[in-house]
Amino acid sequence: METVEFIETLRHDGTLLAGAAEQAGLDAPVPTCPEWRVRDLVQHTGTVHRWATGFIVEGRMEPAPIEGKVPDDDTLLDWYREAHARLVDALTAAPADLRCWHFFGAPSSLEFWARRQAHETAVHRVDAEAALSTAPSPVTTAFAADGVDELLAGFHTRPRSRVRTELPRTLHVRAADAPAGTGDWTVHLSQEAPRVERGAPGAADCTVSGPAADLYLALWNRGPYERLDVSGDAELMELWRRTSPIV
Repeated sequence: METVEFIETLRHDGTLLAGAAEQAGLDAPVPTCPEWRVRDLVQHTGTVHRWATGFIVEGRMEPAPIEGKVPDDDTLLDWYREAHARLVDALTAAPADLRCWHFFGAPSSLEFWARRQAHETAVHRVDAEAALSTAPSPVTTAFAADGVDELLAGFHTRPRSRVRTELPRTLHVRAADAPAGTGDWTVHLSQEAPRVERGAPGAADCTVSGPAADLYLALWNRGPYERLDVSGDAELMELWRRTSPIV
């Protein structure tokens, strides 16, 4: 996907998130994040938006904690909408050769933050819609497959990933509707952080496949696994459920 497509998706999903949060009400529970109310969801996402904007606008080269003061309930949704708009504007105005800190590999700082914030917002838009008891708004196959790639090859190759096995195992993830060459990942599990190769293995201990959109929701722990086709050692899927969640 192109950077401009990520920015447009971010713009669209942030608007949907705010609308769903407003309709659900700030006290509504968030089924996909059981410890949260909608208030927590809005506070979290707005704080992350402001945190990301700081790197983009100021060209910060060093990491910084995600923190910041959040307003009272009366102005919380306006505060979120402002944070979202500022992030979209910052990404839109940023030069292609933007240099700032980012936390895993990417072709450029601009592409990293556009992609990361698009998926951050899409996943939390699903959370807001779950609080409203509505079905998740659809995403394109390309965006969903990219989100699976970011999760597997980005987040879960970092040392903080908790997806580990005593003995080496392999998990093959396949987005059945993705274009050839873009919808297969081989996840090598061990006592270390997972190692991910793009492409199908010769053999795997477990294979999970399905439409990219269903994989996206399930692997981010925002959707049911029952829609996916699992073959081989199903315990690896249960391991993923238990140890992979990212807020």
